[in-house]
Amino acid sequence: MVNPVWLRTFVSLARTQHFTRTAEQLFMTQSGVSQHIKKLEQQLGVTLIARNSSAFELTEAGQRLLQTAEDLVETLDSLATWVADDPDDCGEVRVMSPGSVGLKLYDALLGLQLEHPGLVIDYRFAPNVDVETRVADKQVDIGLMTQAPQREGLQFHQLSQEQLLLITPAAYPTVDFMTLRELGFIDHPDGYHHGNLLLSRNFVEFSHMSEFNKRGFSNQINLILEPVKRGLGFTVLPEFVVEQSQQRDALQVHPLSHPAYEPVYCVTRKAPQQPRRVARVKHFIETSIQRRVAGDWLA
Repeated sequence: MVNPVWLRTFVSLARTQHFTRTAEQLFMTQSGVSQHIKKLEQQLGVTLIARNSSAFELTEAGQRLLQTAEDLVETLDSLATWVADDPDDCGEVRVMSPGSVGLKLYDALLGLQLEHPGLVIDYRFAPNVDVETRVADKQVDIGLMTQAPQREGLQFHQLSQEQLLLITPAAYPTVDFMTLRELGFIDHPDGYHHGNLLLSRNFVEFSHMSEFNKRGFSNQINLILEPVKRGLGFTVLPEFVVEQSQQRDALQVHPLSHPAYEPVYCVTRKAPQQPRRVARVKHFIETSIQRRVAGDWLA
């Protein structure tokens, strides 16, 4: 590998065309400049400068080297600045969460991106297991999950909890367990998990979600309630999804004696230091979710 110190000396000498001025620029002695050029010639196996009693000129090999070396030296000179440059308002940040978490959060993140156009928010919706895998595999910077991750190398903390709601068509102002069995279940990626959490706390007859006939499935968070509105079955979803739904009068939300809640965790890789842009977006997410819990969600 070419010694970058010798290469810098060669470029400076080629520009100044003077050993003494090169030595002054590089805070060296004139003999030190000569030694660097000689060592570079020995390393490359070519003569780079043709000397005479009072001056020198670049050989053909020296001219070819200079064409590339100037760019290399400039790159090396700016490398430290480039490596240390870590703006908090520029660059891509990859976020992934289940749809129930991201439904409103994504809108808030777009607001952050409008304030800082240099930021690029890559937001993807996925089930908890996929979120955990992508964060662990360094494909996602920030994960939001409704179940605590299990994989090594991850760190997490709980941001909030979301109440789970039992939702039926509006034609059912009250329900019992038999009514739910007759209706059947509208499933979604977290449907069995949500249903088990809520129904096991409120119906002694309940054993497992598999005892309900499956009447439909959607992995699009904004479509899950559509078949419920049309009378095709019931479902269980976090409160926020219901708040965002259109035509709420077509739905009946049933208050139950024993509420169940789903936690929301922020998940990142264990690392000595996060890029500042990732830290900024993570703080914004945490603040946004906490403001929503306090009833002051970002518009």
